[in-house]
Amino acid sequence: MKATGIRWNRRTAGIGAAIVATAVAGTASLAAAGFGDDLAVWGASDGPVTTALHTVAFPAANGREVTIPRRDTERFAMVGVTWTDPKVDFTGSIAVRTHAVDGKWSDWRPLETDNHFGPEPGAERTAGKARGSTDPLWVGPSDGVEVRATAAGGASSDHLPAGLRLELVDPGQTKRRKAGAAGVGPVGPARLQPVAEVRALEPTATEPTPTDPAPTEPAPADPPTTTAPAETTAPAPTETTAPPAATTAPAPTTTTAPAPTTTAPTVAPTTAAPANPVPTPKVVTRAEWKADESIVTDPPTYGTTVKAFFVHHTAGTNDYSCADSAAIVRGIEVYHVKSNGWNDIGYNFLVDRCGVVFEGRKGGIDKPVTGAHTYGFNTDNAAIAVLGTYISSGIPTVVQDAVAHVAAYKLGQYGNDPYGKVTLTSGVEDKFHLGEQVVFNRISGHRDAVATECPGDALYGQLATIRAKAATVGGLRLTGLTGTLNGTTYYTKGTFTASWTTTTPSTLISRFDVVVDGVVVATAAGTARSAAVTVPAGTHSVLVRGVHRIGRVNASPAQAVVADTTAPTFPQGPTLALRTGQVSGTVVPVTVNWRAADNTGVGSVQLTTPLSRTFAASGSYGTTTKPSVATTWSMRAQDWAGNTATASASWTPVFLPETKATRTGTWSTTSSSSYLGGSALTATAAKASLTWTVTGRSVAFIATRTSTSGQAEIWVDGVKQTTVDLRYSTTDYRRVMWTKSWSSSARHTVKIVVVGTSGRPRVITDGLAYIG
Repeated sequence: MKATGIRWNRRTAGIGAAIVATAVAGTASLAAAGFGDDLAVWGASDGPVTTALHTVAFPAANGREVTIPRRDTERFAMVGVTWTDPKVDFTGSIAVRTHAVDGKWSDWRPLETDNHFGPEPGAERTAGKARGSTDPLWVGPSDGVEVRATAAGGASSDHLPAGLRLELVDPGQTKRRKAGAAGVGPVGPARLQPVAEVRALEPTATEPTPTDPAPTEPAPADPPTTTAPAETTAPAPTETTAPPAATTAPAPTTTTAPAPTTTAPTVAPTTAAPANPVPTPKVVTRAEWKADESIVTDPPTYGTTVKAFFVHHTAGTNDYSCADSAAIVRGIEVYHVKSNGWNDIGYNFLVDRCGVVFEGRKGGIDKPVTGAHTYGFNTDNAAIAVLGTYISSGIPTVVQDAVAHVAAYKLGQYGNDPYGKVTLTSGVEDKFHLGEQVVFNRISGHRDAVATECPGDALYGQLATIRAKAATVGGLRLTGLTGTLNGTTYYTKGTFTASWTTTTPSTLISRFDVVVDGVVVATAAGTARSAAVTVPAGTHSVLVRGVHRIGRVNASPAQAVVADTTAPTFPQGPTLALRTGQVSGTVVPVTVNWRAADNTGVGSVQLTTPLSRTFAASGSYGTTTKPSVATTWSMRAQDWAGNTATASASWTPVFLPETKATRTGTWSTTSSSSYLGGSALTATAAKASLTWTVTGRSVAFIATRTSTSGQAEIWVDGVKQTTVDLRYSTTDYRRVMWTKSWSSSARHTVKIVVVGTSGRPRVITDGLAYIG
């Protein structure tokens, strides 16, 4: 169809100097990559995908700044700016704001002008002339744009590069949403309508598109995109060109590269790829992310090995939906080929913030494909780009794991240690001189080879962690053993489970060995994080050893382990003794005493009946019990290894009333419901006494305290034990004033003697209590 001049209006939505569209058919789905059925509008699914590039030439610069006023455009989701000479380093600034299809204008956002070129000169044939460029910026579904570009510095010699051109990429979609959905429906009345004269090319599958005269640009020598033959036609989607639909989640796929022509710098490998100790990473293939193969006109070129692996970021937003990742990759492909003028997408691999890896440049993920990613060091090296900007914040663990896996896979295939270093020769005159020998880490950042901030300060700082993941079983430590940790030593029985953690992804681990006293006693798969172990009784040293896929072995710190199968003992089981406190007809204050022992150590002793408490190996515990009732006291001792023993005893506290005592001197009976049994004996004369004979192992003297009470002597088996003072500010009934216990039950005589204290001679006794 012949292109004609048109004016801007909402219905036609012209886009500037030229409009270029390309289409590709495809049917494979992203189910294998973990995408759900409800993909974003820009995501791929079954059916053909049409991509498009729309370009707008900047008006002639008037001074150090040039703008593209706010305007309606064709639908796009990625934006960038290119210029004529790829060797010109844009040191100024470019900012864009875009109109989302939901009707809102974005804030101004900068385009990353950290130009890092691509393929070396003459390294590949391209569909059009190579151009300098910003990094592309993902902006989401949009249909309007405004741009301003400013030269750096203040000198009059500072100027913008020639041939500035706005690049708007539509990454394609399988079908338009119904009316009212994102990107569908009329443009709102508040939208601006630029009236600049434009030309449009609308290629079809049945009619050739003539070459349109070049529009006026600041640099006339740089022909517009519309004159490139590969960009003026687009094949119509057909069933014969569509890859087969993916009905099940495919295994990690390796694409097959077409044989390069004799004019390619190197030829495709003619032998099978070397055996790789690292398993193939799960990768979304070009067919699955719907690469536009119609714009990749040259076959891939190959090196002979992969010596180094460079890590990049793509710049742009970090808050994209991972359902849009395939569309972002398609957008980058279109931008690299049709905007930069490269033969294919520059990176060998790309990975999104969810850790999903995408195949980049075609040729086979298991082949040494030469990309366009690290200027001067593209051949015999590979690269991955993380979608997003990682200057102030790093990539999450899942992305680190993905990058490490791909790096280990590409380097391991040729026996190259991801922890090692390599000397490479610069292929261009740039950061390093042409032919200069440069030492790199096998896994390096883009900035190591090219004068760029890529991959961002935060991601660059994570490269040491990524190298460790790619080369060794890092962060390996025992986290627990069945049993109990006491201090720095684990106590366990003869058979136990050892558990561990590591920071290295399981796919990069060959196996784990559990080592006891220097001998491997158990082996587990790289996905395992525990193993059962059996050891003889005694003290042992246990560690876990991880074997990486590339062969490096790393071990955890050793852990001291005591294996013990001997149960604890009770040299003294639960024993009851009377204690001071207040008694009643239902309550007696008592103390439970015990002592447990073990050959390696008692972990705890638990009182299980008549109540539940946990204690140390030996001690005493004050509580109460019922008088005249036999109560069983049971305890369970457990050592640090988990072996247990139990012990129990039954005890009955008994009240022995004062009326059962043998009296001397004068005693009178005092009645009150506050006394045990309703009465008590009172004496005021010195030397008055009460004597009881008991058979037991613990005894207690019970009295009443008042403000006028005096003192009493306590004698046991004819020996004075103590003198108790019964004076108290208020009246205190049924108070245990003194106790005595023995190791075993025996017959004893207990005597209470009134002292006859001056001014307060009274002694009121409520009897004795004892435990037999």
